[in-house]
Amino acid sequence: MSKLNTLLLAGLLAAAGGYAQAAGDSNARLTKDQASAEHDRVEATYKADKEACQKMDGNAKDICEAEAKGKEQVANAEIDYKRSGSERDRMKIAETRAKADYAIAKERCEDRPRGEQSVCKKEAKATEKAAIANAKKAHPAS
Repeated sequence: MSKLNTLLLAGLLAAAGGYAQAAGDSNARLTKDQASAEHDRVEATYKADKEACQKMDGNAKDICEAEAKGKEQVANAEIDYKRSGSERDRMKIAETRAKADYAIAKERCEDRPRGEQSVCKKEAKATEKAAIANAKKAHPAS
């Protein structure tokens, strides 16, 4: 198994864990004010994470920024689900996580030799599509 596939598999397993955790929290709905406060907290964390990336150079900085953005997007999707409890928002968590993992993997592909980058990015895209399809299969009502 290639290093990229191993990283992507780890991301998918983490996504499944986060998805299951969000599903388990379905009884605890957030009020509008609580959700707003959570979104503010996520935004502050994102700004701090992105600021930490400024110390880096080159592709390491790009990867760091993709990780920060992905973390923010997934956290916001989880908040939206905790607010609404809808199947659509629950599905959005898995889709958002798959897209974030893809963005990060795509940036990591930039560290590969030029001849391997295209294959790496295609593998990352295929993994993203598979993760989204699996999430949709697991929750067809969305």
